[in-house]
Amino acid sequence: MTLSLRVAIVGAGPAGIYAGNILNRQVTEAGGEVAIDLFESLPAPYGLIRYGVAPDHPRIKGIVNSLHEMLDAGTIRLIGNVEVGRDITVDELQERYDAVIFATGALRDAPLDIPGIGLPGSFGAADFVAWYDGHPDVPRTWPLEAQSIAVIGNGNVALDVARVLAKHPKDLLSTDVPANVVEGLEASPVTDVHVFGRRGPGHVKFTPIELRELGEVPDVDVIVYDDDFERAANDPHAEQLFASNNQVKVMTRTLNGWRKPADHEYTASRRLHLHFLHAPVEVLGTEAVEAMRFELTRPVGDGSVEGTGEFVDVPVQAVYRAVGYASSPVNGVPFDDARAVIPNEGGRVTDAAGQHLPGVYATGWIKRGPVGLIGHTKGDALETITNLIADATAGSLPAALVDAAGGEEVFALLDSRDVSYTTWNGWLALDAHERSLGEAYGVPEGRETVRERVKVVPRDEQVDISRDGSLVVS
Repeated sequence: MTLSLRVAIVGAGPAGIYAGNILNRQVTEAGGEVAIDLFESLPAPYGLIRYGVAPDHPRIKGIVNSLHEMLDAGTIRLIGNVEVGRDITVDELQERYDAVIFATGALRDAPLDIPGIGLPGSFGAADFVAWYDGHPDVPRTWPLEAQSIAVIGNGNVALDVARVLAKHPKDLLSTDVPANVVEGLEASPVTDVHVFGRRGPGHVKFTPIELRELGEVPDVDVIVYDDDFERAANDPHAEQLFASNNQVKVMTRTLNGWRKPADHEYTASRRLHLHFLHAPVEVLGTEAVEAMRFELTRPVGDGSVEGTGEFVDVPVQAVYRAVGYASSPVNGVPFDDARAVIPNEGGRVTDAAGQHLPGVYATGWIKRGPVGLIGHTKGDALETITNLIADATAGSLPAALVDAAGGEEVFALLDSRDVSYTTWNGWLALDAHERSLGEAYGVPEGRETVRERVKVVPRDEQVDISRDGSLVVS
């Protein structure tokens, strides 16, 4: 059977773009036809890459180049600044498309349920990341008032947050960091940033490149503590990991390289402290954060830890929890509140009774939870698309009820509701504008080239630039 499909994908981050690219390739290689509309709640595409990766990670942001090529090919149509569940309902999508794939990611902070976590001065890492990445839906300012800061977590997001907090703003000026973020960071009085993890140095969730970059931050000393390494020394599980995992070997060597004699003199104006085997117990303070209480832990041999009954209080004036992300529900789609995902089997969305919802799919973090690196979304999308095509081939997809009218009908619907949607051509206009802002900025101190871009932050400005640049629907 030759397939002819119209598919809506909700979410224009890596998961959604990869899914669209795989779907287009598999259907066309089989001799079929597919029309794909990629709906995005923000005016610009790329999701996590644009709004979830620290600005001083150009190597990771290089993924944008491949995503750009996929969208620029013209086989996937971008429809931005449209909130599914508000501007257009899920039922209305199902009426117009043979299948709907949800790739909305995970944007919320996972909770850290300890006393005092709600005190002023306690923040979620996801909110801070959204601020320094210029997300249009967060405030332009951030309360950077603390000299000593605790970051809770031992993953890459925790390191990103700690590095941005400790880094001197002038060393970010070669990136696309927005002007309001530079202004906020310049006013920060921070001198010490402490990163705390429950487990030992052999079990951190950092990647080697993230860890090494800490030691390359100008005028920031990295400090580790012998007591933590001594408590971790009797962990046979860590020894097994070291023997079998090259990444663990690299990171262990890097961490041990930062160990210094007790009388070592640190000379940088800022310090970044890495603490291991510290379990967060309570945020201390009356009207605001004053300290963080931890229970020291020890390894028990199977990769987990247990409390020692010994507690330490670390004076800090701000706490950032980086203990994971969580997805948000979409109006009109089942949601598993406990796991914070859309319930599914291999990407096929299921209802409360565990039955597949015909024509409804999920991919990426909304499908499996916020685990794995960006590259893992390719394999994830492949599974979902394989199952979608199998369902289409078996004739089990519901037929679209509304005549697509050459694909224009959805735009007529959005126009009737005064939705200021953006398109791929509009993104190209915004992209060119941001690049021109980078050129106008000039050459940052210590660099040989101009900034690649300066982000436009306000949503209305992004929309205006995009729609003024082009409303051509191709």
